[in-house]
Amino acid sequence: MKTKLSVASVLALLGGATAMAQTAPTSLFPVAHPEIWPKVAAKPALDSTLEARIGKILAAMSVEDKVGQIIQADIATVKPEDLKTYKLGSVLNGGNSAPNNDELAPPAEWLKLADAFYDASMQRNDGRPKIPTIWGTDAVHGNNNIVGATLFPHNIGLGAARDPALMEKIGRITARETAAAGLDWSFAPTLAVVQDDRWGRTYESYSEEPSVVASYAGPVVTGIQGKVGSRDFMTPGHVIATTKHFVGDGGTGGRDQGDTKVSEVVLRDVHAAGYPPAIEAGTLTVMASFSSWNGEKMHGNKTLLTDVLKGRMGFNGFVVGDWNAHGQIAGCTNESCAAAINAGLDMFMMSGDWKALYRNTLAQAKSGEIVPGRLDDAVRRILRVKILAGTFTAGKPSTRRYAGQFGLIGSPEGLAIGRQAVQESLVLLKNNGGVLPLKLKANILVAGIAADDVAQQAGGWSITWQGTDVPKRGFPNATSIWSGIDQAVRAGGGTATYSQTGAYSAKPDAAIVVFGEPPYAEFIGDRPTLEYAPGDKSDVALLRKLKAAGIPVVAVFLSGRPMWVNAELNASDAFVAAFLPGSEGAGVADVLFAGKDGKPVHDFRGKLSFSWPKRPDQYVLNARDPNYDPLFKFGYGLTYADRAVVGTLDETRPAGMAIDTGGVFFTKGRVPEAWSLSLGEGNGGSTRIVGNSGRSPGGELTIAGIDRNAQEDARRFTWTGTRDADVRIEANAPLDIAREANGELSMIVQFRLDAKPVAAVSLSMGSSDKTAAIPITGILQAAPIGEWKSIAIPLKCFIAAGVDPHKITEPFVISTAGKLTLSISDVRLAHADGPVSACPTR
Repeated sequence: MKTKLSVASVLALLGGATAMAQTAPTSLFPVAHPEIWPKVAAKPALDSTLEARIGKILAAMSVEDKVGQIIQADIATVKPEDLKTYKLGSVLNGGNSAPNNDELAPPAEWLKLADAFYDASMQRNDGRPKIPTIWGTDAVHGNNNIVGATLFPHNIGLGAARDPALMEKIGRITARETAAAGLDWSFAPTLAVVQDDRWGRTYESYSEEPSVVASYAGPVVTGIQGKVGSRDFMTPGHVIATTKHFVGDGGTGGRDQGDTKVSEVVLRDVHAAGYPPAIEAGTLTVMASFSSWNGEKMHGNKTLLTDVLKGRMGFNGFVVGDWNAHGQIAGCTNESCAAAINAGLDMFMMSGDWKALYRNTLAQAKSGEIVPGRLDDAVRRILRVKILAGTFTAGKPSTRRYAGQFGLIGSPEGLAIGRQAVQESLVLLKNNGGVLPLKLKANILVAGIAADDVAQQAGGWSITWQGTDVPKRGFPNATSIWSGIDQAVRAGGGTATYSQTGAYSAKPDAAIVVFGEPPYAEFIGDRPTLEYAPGDKSDVALLRKLKAAGIPVVAVFLSGRPMWVNAELNASDAFVAAFLPGSEGAGVADVLFAGKDGKPVHDFRGKLSFSWPKRPDQYVLNARDPNYDPLFKFGYGLTYADRAVVGTLDETRPAGMAIDTGGVFFTKGRVPEAWSLSLGEGNGGSTRIVGNSGRSPGGELTIAGIDRNAQEDARRFTWTGTRDADVRIEANAPLDIAREANGELSMIVQFRLDAKPVAAVSLSMGSSDKTAAIPITGILQAAPIGEWKSIAIPLKCFIAAGVDPHKITEPFVISTAGKLTLSISDVRLAHADGPVSACPTR
């Protein structure tokens, strides 16, 4: 019997308590059983007139046209003139792609390029149908690729707000700001139900609890696309929504693109909870997940993509792939994958040689390797979405109603809704002694480098993919947390002072310390534990210093997930989980301070959407676990009326737990805790360095502390040139960098050359079995004296040189037998800015 499945009925299904769940298959084979999945009243319903129109277009298309429609190419690899020949269905801007390769390009450049792609796609004189291309973008917390856009809190914070109506407003503003730049399609919302907080995409999830995700799915889709079934649906100012990532992306054990090893019941009731309400709300596209389910890549799982999603759930839009994910299917490459189309993928998302993919797919369509009828079905779905979205009649982007109205990007309305979202998303974990709210007529010290850093409070997917290296001019409409506090306190008659280090001349009435995770996005953000800043305890030291001085301390913690911060909690009188609030930092001050009458204007209303760990090895915490034992439970969140006291917490790291460095080997003058830095001399032994100065056993190599951005936050190494000597960083346990190498990460060294080398210099990585040395003499010889620069050596270079990436014990060694003076401030694994160079040869 076909029944309408509302949000309420979805929530009733969760937890496996129904008779259907009790009888469902529980094996871990990657074959779905559609009959146990919910039927959905999918919208918009098929319309016979529209389908007849699509049929006529299909009949007039060549097979070449059809193959073009199922390919989406990154603008870094495709040019508008290409679409005059190759009628691609879509283009996208990948995480670090932008017009003119300029991530700070103004909105006008985005619109100009959108026009160029549209015009090229519509140029043809062979009588075949003119089908407009559509541009997709990762507008995941606002139109976050565009300078000046409103950046809303990331989903983890929005989940804490428990406000579905606010989600619809956010979707509407995001769509309007996206349409203003001439773009057609947002790759949002993410409906992952994250079960392991080590995953670098945890902040893209509304909650660990499927009921919260299900309650948000429909309102967000409605906000982006307009209300399905009404005259508002896909009218100007709305864009195409993407419900992602189907399905199970939140259950991969904390590893990006990993394997969700759960029963079909759990896959359905937990990980797929948001899809029925999203499909009811009319989501026009669904993005397949990078991840696997019980060993089979989702991009190749026909029983889920076709039989469940399109069949049982009745989804009538199209399924788009994720970034080259089709190439991970067994037997496929990025340039050839008929298996993905046969499984139910309708559009490849391709970065790289998309022309090779086009040629191979065309051959497969003609040979029958792509199942006959499957190509037509994929194209029919794409055409259906384009017609429903109005792209056939809207004209080129710059002629559309909202396009070019750049005042809508970061508009007062958008910023106000963003500020409201910040106010609602903050979670008060601790308020011992009623330290909060603070009085405006007070002397307030604000400390911590994150307090005046919009990029850090915005997190990943903010102008750049990882959210890193974005200058202040990238956020022209934003307010930092510090600036919001300063404005509020000055307006209230008090005094606010900002010092990164917490220095002050007159003892303040209270100190607000803002600290947290640096920006990251998928893959780079994966962590082996939930310990906050294991290699750098400067934040807790600052909190302790202020508290020891008798100053009431308010901690504002920025993070993309709950983390083990017992030490930081102990060192604070009040502790606020702010997650990643986005561009409207002033919303934090709105809640921290009382009004002029001394009463709170905005109370804390956020409730944890993820359980908070008591230990750093509590990666999976949810109330469905009989051994559930968090520090703060799902749903926890104090208000000003509460008088709960958080006692002293255990700060002991569990014995034998891996040390999480976050890919950082050296920073702020230190190696990670339990690692070692030593100076060695060939066969003459080595000296382990403790502190900021020292020398090798024979004195051939010395180390001294120097200043770069802060006091003695870098080290200068001086080789005398009398014999071979090396600087060596050793890990406390073998590292596995294989995945990082596959992800095209590099070892990045921030250095300053103080005296040029006179002999060969090598940068090495190794283990007890093999050391791989990369020559960097030429890089150093070309570097200017006295200027801070960086070396980026792709990890694949070390592997090509023979090192075993699965057991690295010495991740960083620099050696030379000649004179050299070299200062180093930072060594880490990360994506290099710009194109990755070839492996150095001299």
